[in-house]
Amino acid sequence: MLKKVKHKFHESIIRSYDVRGVYDNTLDCKDARVIGNLLGIKIGEKKTINVGYDGRNSSVPLKKSLINGILETGANVCEIGLVPTPLLYYSCVNNNADAGIMITGSHNPKDYNGFKIIYKKMPFYGEDLKKIEKEALDYEFDLKKGKKQKIDLQENYISNILKDFNQKKKINVVWDAGNGSAGNVMTALSQRISGSQKLLFNKIDGDFPNHHPDPSDPKNLLFCQNEIKKNKFDLGIAFDGDGDRIGVVDDKSRIIPGDILLLILAKDLIEKNKNISIIGDVKCSQVLFDEVKRYGAKPIISQTGHSHVKVNMKLQNAELAGEMSGHIFYKKNYGFDDALFASLELIKILSSSKKKLSEIVDEVPKVFNTPEIRIECDDDKKFKLIDMISKEQKKLKKNIIDIDGLRVSSKNGWWLLRASNTQPGIVLRCEAKTPKELKKQIFAVKKAIEEFDPSLSKKF
Repeated sequence: MLKKVKHKFHESIIRSYDVRGVYDNTLDCKDARVIGNLLGIKIGEKKTINVGYDGRNSSVPLKKSLINGILETGANVCEIGLVPTPLLYYSCVNNNADAGIMITGSHNPKDYNGFKIIYKKMPFYGEDLKKIEKEALDYEFDLKKGKKQKIDLQENYISNILKDFNQKKKINVVWDAGNGSAGNVMTALSQRISGSQKLLFNKIDGDFPNHHPDPSDPKNLLFCQNEIKKNKFDLGIAFDGDGDRIGVVDDKSRIIPGDILLLILAKDLIEKNKNISIIGDVKCSQVLFDEVKRYGAKPIISQTGHSHVKVNMKLQNAELAGEMSGHIFYKKNYGFDDALFASLELIKILSSSKKKLSEIVDEVPKVFNTPEIRIECDDDKKFKLIDMISKEQKKLKKNIIDIDGLRVSSKNGWWLLRASNTQPGIVLRCEAKTPKELKKQIFAVKKAIEEFDPSLSKKF
């Protein structure tokens, strides 16, 4: 029997890296079923798609619709269950699945949800998603009945990420899952660590009753910081809503930026093998790239976005990659972003060192920078604005990296301006060797914005 479908996704939900929207507003179960149809058609009859989902209240109904959409194309489904995103990625390696779909709103507010997709163990993003969007407008297929099975891979996954783990001394850790889908795995991992282990908000709860599960926002790390101050733990580790991003607090209760964490992890690898490449996204400090080079390895700057970084890791054969946001990717862990694996690597480094984490951090050359600043800007306007500013900076013959927005460097610092791929806004960041030079970088980026949009400049 032939089934014909015409469907239009809400214009806001097809993003650069994934599909994401507000449940029962811009994203609903019909969208899930159509995505299931189109991925099922793409991989073909009797091929397998793994499906996992996070702990959001909307994830189960979306999962049911997605699976029904896949099965009616004749493709098979392997349901992994309620898991962190890295476990879904691992499952596709474990059973050699043709594709994988994770239902997750990641670090977005609780009313959001969406889909992260991999196809043949590579990210399915950008033009792939745009093609799906066009195909949804009018498609047809023969109704068939694929097979569904459920498997529990939590212990397999934990054994896999622990296989090279060895601990030489006790490490006392505060763990915070933020009630996200990493909670169960985080709890199981903590039981394998020697030392005092304090668990915060490990119960999976889609209402996120304690704090928002986004470790890139300092206020969400306050619980970790307070526990360290009270009980003198060696570090705090926090995860986002689906367990693919990490936030770290040192023994002095200071938050470690994502690029500095990446540098600490990179140094450990470089000490064992200098002939490697390390990737950081365009938002990372120049200190990261300079230090990686000084240690003897090859630093590479990538576009921001977990999909871009994964692809660049393959292209550059890099051993390690990371983003300011806390996505960490290891080649030895199949090249996908896995905050749980990264947490073990950090604990392993600390257990082999005579230094405290704060002492390791304090060895990194000091620079002065702004946090990541987000300014609201309409989706239909943000890319045009960045393009105009970029053209003007090139006319001025500035030193520019334009693989993702523009990063304008000078002798004593740099500023970055890029359009957010996940929100209606632009993102900027500045860095310099001195506070005085930092003010100059801030003034420069503000002036660049003001030339084309004075109203936007006033928001910053």
